[in-house]
Amino acid sequence: MTRADKRPTHVVAAGVTDLKGRVLIAQRPPGKHLAGRWEFPGGKLEAGEDRRLGLARELREELGITLSAAPRPLIRVRHRYDYGEVLIDMWVVRQYSGEPKGLEGQALRWCTREELETVELLPADGPIVAALRLPETLARPSTQDYVLGLSAEPDAAGRLRGVWCWGLADAMAASDAGADFLALRNELPPADIALICEMVPVPVYVPGLGLPEAWELGATGVVEIGG
Repeated sequence: MTRADKRPTHVVAAGVTDLKGRVLIAQRPPGKHLAGRWEFPGGKLEAGEDRRLGLARELREELGITLSAAPRPLIRVRHRYDYGEVLIDMWVVRQYSGEPKGLEGQALRWCTREELETVELLPADGPIVAALRLPETLARPSTQDYVLGLSAEPDAAGRLRGVWCWGLADAMAASDAGADFLALRNELPPADIALICEMVPVPVYVPGLGLPEAWELGATGVVEIGG
């Protein structure tokens, strides 16, 4: 197998949040690649390990916290470093027990979303910081953070660009065109929703479900926009 043929290193990571809405980041210790840079807590999946179980394990080993509710799927990011490619499965964790501690000797820091824009994070984390601006529920077609429409054309104000979709084909087309997130216009069977969420790396919002059901299928949130 050549270097180009190697599968990416599969990583699970979390935006662990506190009651103030701040997000926890950890500093890479000396001796590691890009030491001194900051990252979201997490680590490599073990062979054959379920992503949610792997995330729970990593947070327990790295921070000493235990998930007390299902995490929210956020985004999947591929990034190539000098040593190879990584695939990051990013989640948002709001409910957990225990106080986060750097059990591997890493420094920890709580940041507001505005502060995350200025911290020297790992190069792969840029899309994650942007996705963290998205809410759990889309109740309006536009805010200061995002705009939802029919195309992925860049927004003049620099907001995240969402695209309305009706099924897998246009969801994949919109993702390939550069959409930052997708919103399904019509209610679909659970299997169809799960397939869309599996096939596209960007956040997906679905109608007709509660948040726990949406998260279980891989969606990042729900749509409550009528019309």
